[in-house]
Amino acid sequence: MSTERRLTNTTVGEVLAGFSSPDPTPGGGSASALASALGTSLLIMVSGLAKTRTGADGERAALAAVAPNLVDIRARLTQAIDDDAAAYDSVIAAYKRPKATAEEQQIRKDAVQTALRGATDVPLRVVRLSGAALSAAETIADNGHASAASDVGVAVALLRAGLHGARLNVEINLGSVRDEAYASATRSEVEQLAQLARDASEAAERSLARGGR
Repeated sequence: MSTERRLTNTTVGEVLAGFSSPDPTPGGGSASALASALGTSLLIMVSGLAKTRTGADGERAALAAVAPNLVDIRARLTQAIDDDAAAYDSVIAAYKRPKATAEEQQIRKDAVQTALRGATDVPLRVVRLSGAALSAAETIADNGHASAASDVGVAVALLRAGLHGARLNVEINLGSVRDEAYASATRSEVEQLAQLARDASEAAERSLARGGR
């Protein structure tokens, strides 16, 4: 699917068709951002339900406190769906640059490296945002209405999948990045974020298992 037409402005059927097409984009990076955007949306939904776990004012306040940040995270994840496709299209374009002369080869190499950095930064953003959304999941699980427990569980599963998928995209792109300092720092950050996300998701799942607080 051409990035001239934004994936986020199409129907669900068209989105699925885009992912099913033989075109290189949208691919796993966009799918990861979409998964996390869906997970975040479910958390927002539960936080806004008319009923909380017991109806206590403190529960409503706790849910209201995390909702605005989740709305911002969802908007940024939604943007990343299209950004990832555009970034990978830039990588493809860089590899297609002419390389008949030494000068052209150098220009091509520089363009590829720049594009690879861009294609790494987008899924890295998705890892960060997914982790940030997961950090709010325990609050939603603790205070959200019991009838929505499965929605919170699905949200956590989607966010974990989105984060893992984005991490895979970061790692594969770093394999071609020549800036070793950037690659090392990015790998370290992703590992730390992944651990924090695991801790947050497990805390939310424990809350769900015990029925909230």
